[in-house]
Amino acid sequence: MPITLIRFFQHVTSWCWLFNDMLYWAFVSPFRGKKMRVNDLFRQMTLIGVRSLSIVFLVMFFMGLVLAMQSAETLEKVGGLAMVGGLVAVAVMRESGPMLTAIVLAGRCGAAITAELGTMRVAEELDAMETMGLNPVHFLIVPRVLGMVIMAPCLTILGVFMAMFGGWLISVFFLGQDPFLYWRKAFELLALKDVYSGMIKSVVFATLVSNIACYFGFIVDGGAEGVGRSTTQSVVTSIVMIIASDCVLTAFFYFV
Repeated sequence: MPITLIRFFQHVTSWCWLFNDMLYWAFVSPFRGKKMRVNDLFRQMTLIGVRSLSIVFLVMFFMGLVLAMQSAETLEKVGGLAMVGGLVAVAVMRESGPMLTAIVLAGRCGAAITAELGTMRVAEELDAMETMGLNPVHFLIVPRVLGMVIMAPCLTILGVFMAMFGGWLISVFFLGQDPFLYWRKAFELLALKDVYSGMIKSVVFATLVSNIACYFGFIVDGGAEGVGRSTTQSVVTSIVMIIASDCVLTAFFYFV
């Protein structure tokens, strides 16, 4: 147990140092003559955002279907069937949208980032970059972190609308509601606080997922087996941190 705790705090400390370096190279170094690698940033935005769009749409669509069916069963008992649209909208904007999008990014993009950087570590490419005077954090981590942080809120918004569309299909074709009533109730109940809290959660989740993925990629050892082990640790840690941080942020927005 003490050894496990020591190892845990070692990981936390190392991750904090890496996160600190990332913040410097992302937000301080551009003002000190170190140009942002814009081409790499756009490439990562494409890999993370555009290529994740289909899976986010699919997951959120099914989530909208499930939320609408489950909420309708309960609301019908209290005569509130018309509120299905509002409940789906608030649920996906506050919680399901940001969380599921982040989990998809952790499984798809976070694993890919860890495997890619881990392979570079095993092949000693990262050591070669440092020998040539190139900072791996600047060249490899910053574009990936910023790419995910920028694209996660965009994916969340699009996913929310897809979930609401799925709920609309259930509301209209299975519950027999007026097509416009669903959307009217959705936008009546959806408050500005729901939107900005969802966006803040999305940014926090993306920051955690991308930095955790990069960290576990950087500490790979043991060849191909080590890459697989670090990739698994990256995804599991990311999902746990997503849920834990969601709990903290939900409590914060509840009292603010």
